[in-house]
Amino acid sequence: MGVTALVMAGGKGKRLALQEEKPLIRIGGKPIIEYIIAALRAAKKVDSIVVAVSDYTPKTAEYLRSFPVSVIKTPGKEYVSDMQYAIKTLNLQVVLAIGADLPLINGKVIDEVVDCYEHCGKPALSVVVPFETKKSLGFSCEYAFSFGDMCVVPAGINIIDGRRVDDGELDQEICLLNRKEVAVNVNTLEELKIAERLLAVASEKK
Repeated sequence: MGVTALVMAGGKGKRLALQEEKPLIRIGGKPIIEYIIAALRAAKKVDSIVVAVSDYTPKTAEYLRSFPVSVIKTPGKEYVSDMQYAIKTLNLQVVLAIGADLPLINGKVIDEVVDCYEHCGKPALSVVVPFETKKSLGFSCEYAFSFGDMCVVPAGINIIDGRRVDDGELDQEICLLNRKEVAVNVNTLEELKIAERLLAVASEKK
């Protein structure tokens, strides 16, 4: 199964209230988007990487010229419509869409998610994290919903059959991962500080 990773890096990042574009915010000494690209390049089940930018992230587009990734400029409307635009414009098939704000993600976790998709038999998959895990780490639990007897939060990682992008709401597998690697996403200055601490701890353990 050929999987294209689509990194969504065209948002405004309003909640961070910084002058720098969100994908270029430095954490642990380098731009946050570098962590996502490194993880995707390390994943055995990802064949190619495309980064979706917009008029809100021109410096990100320029910065990525030195990386082995493709870049597509999207309208910059909102996450889902920009994702659909990239999928249709590039005629992508199996697409792993991931936000550009997950500094702890790694190739092993990415491969686990793709493996789950390959075995689920459904056209779409969404990765979620337990509400309590996000809360305990100090991260926002926005968009929480019930899954079985548990409250969960979307992790910002999805896989979709691009050939069915216009089919409306697709039958979707829920992939529950109780992992810091997918629970840590940066949307506020406070979350940035927490992520920096957790990344430092993770680096010390290597």
